[in-house]
Amino acid sequence: MKHTVKEVAKASGVSVRTLHYYDEIGLLTPQRDETNGYRCYGEEELLRLQQILFFRELDFPLEDIRSLLGSDSFDRIGALEEHKRLLALRAERLRTLMNTIDQTIGRLKGERTMNRDELYEGFDQSKQKQYEREIIQRYGKQAEKHIEESRERMKTWTKEDYDRVNGEYAELNRRMTSVLESGLTPDSPEAQGVVEDHFGVVSRFYTPSREMYAGLGDLYTDHPDFRKLYDAFHPRLADYWRDAMKAYAASRLS
Repeated sequence: MKHTVKEVAKASGVSVRTLHYYDEIGLLTPQRDETNGYRCYGEEELLRLQQILFFRELDFPLEDIRSLLGSDSFDRIGALEEHKRLLALRAERLRTLMNTIDQTIGRLKGERTMNRDELYEGFDQSKQKQYEREIIQRYGKQAEKHIEESRERMKTWTKEDYDRVNGEYAELNRRMTSVLESGLTPDSPEAQGVVEDHFGVVSRFYTPSREMYAGLGDLYTDHPDFRKLYDAFHPRLADYWRDAMKAYAASRLS
């Protein structure tokens, strides 16, 4: 049985635009209907898309997924078993976080006490440290100085401060996606206007130099965690941000 692009998009939750992009990069190539030439998907393509979605759920970048699925040694059943193992680990961490929420609610209601470590049980503190190490390795002492500056500025931040900044980043991504989809280039006035607002938000943490700000754009495309974040808005958004930020850095920063 064959399925249309719209049917697969609806069943999988993957947008039609993203399915077309997967076809463009050779990650998921549909069949062509013999009568009308339209894209369609059979059992093999549906299973391949499922594998792609499992890999994306586990933060694999698209290029790595394409290499893995294209390997002669790829074992679909073995891959599914590994997906299950990794998702079980993630589920355990989420259960721990849910328990931390319940205990914190109890503390706020005066029903129990919690020590410092219990407040943060389940949070991945190592991931933040990993990001910092990678940035320092990439950019050296200059980056270390900016990280310290960021820590100092954020000392007095409240949860509302964090929530507000996260909301601003999400809005910037929505705006930039709109500019991208309109067909404008990354150095267009419209794209550069969004970048200018982005630079303002980043500057709340530290004051980036030309090199650091352009390098931040590289990080958005190179790091799987950031790539996954931007892919959720548009499959080309990370690359578009990188190019727009480099253009802004070259023309506006010293």
